[in-house]
Amino acid sequence: MKIDVLIADDHAIIRDGLKKILADTDDMIVAGEAMNGSIALEKVRERDWGLVVLDLSMPGRSGIELIKLIKTEKPKCPVLIFSMHPEEQYAVRALRAGASGYLSKEGDSDLILPALRKVAAGGVYFSAKVAELLVSEATPHAESLPHQRLSDREFQIFEHIVCGMSMTDIANELSLSIKTVSTHKSHIMAKMGMSTQVELVRYAIAHHLMSD
Repeated sequence: MKIDVLIADDHAIIRDGLKKILADTDDMIVAGEAMNGSIALEKVRERDWGLVVLDLSMPGRSGIELIKLIKTEKPKCPVLIFSMHPEEQYAVRALRAGASGYLSKEGDSDLILPALRKVAAGGVYFSAKVAELLVSEATPHAESLPHQRLSDREFQIFEHIVCGMSMTDIANELSLSIKTVSTHKSHIMAKMGMSTQVELVRYAIAHHLMSD
């Protein structure tokens, strides 16, 4: 019996590419697609999936929040993140949220099938770079970087801030009040020891945390 795979990505070219790759296999089949986070969550609720391949940036619910929602609905459902976001930006947070693997869209295409099969079989998949990040964060008394002190929500807002979004736009995007976003911004500044938005942007550029 083939493993039923759900592809959640807002780019049709990515969904079509994965379908073509899996069409040539004997053990997996794309049995569902979702172009945004809300549809992905609906499809996860409808049935059990052998594997969910999830993009981090989609319209509606997305990112770390969506991973947590999927794992709350179906704790045993294997989730592989397939993202354009740099591994340094989200991989560790995604794995902590419940994902079983993280694969960069800019990586070697030959890694796609091994990653899908490993996660579907109950294993974990991530690069040597991510392994180093995990070890570093798990090391007692390891000194964390300022952005690693942020909560998942704070990091999400940090990402929007450094991309130039206004408080109003961020509030609308995340369905939060402007006051809540402003409070998070204050916490971000305090935790990172910075006082201006320009400092945040410079930091994000220096640490490769800018979204494409």
